[in-house]
Amino acid sequence: MAGYAIFKAGGRQIKASEGDSFLVDRIDAQPGDEVRFDEVLLIQGDGVKVGTPLVTGAAVVAEVEAETKSDKLVVFKYKRRKGYSRKRGHRQKHTRVKVTRIEGESNGA
Repeated sequence: MAGYAIFKAGGRQIKASEGDSFLVDRIDAQPGDEVRFDEVLLIQGDGVKVGTPLVTGAAVVAEVEAETKSDKLVVFKYKRRKGYSRKRGHRQKHTRVKVTRIEGESNGA
């Protein structure tokens, strides 16, 4: 189907269709593992299902592709005229997942 789903993952809302790849905050899973996202807010398939707040019986199933890190973010603290400065770097860990199927979209609204 050419539908899509909007679901929660890592405190964010993500819109995805089957075959889409995207980054989520790090999930404790190995590449090749299957992950389920059960907090589905909306499904569009034959019709539109909107949850109140979640769609019951719906899930987005994805396969873990890889674990990556984002670009380095420089954290710099400085106090003028005091001789104080601190420079640190941070790289957030992410998991790249690919949607394999969206469950619960067969029945229209």
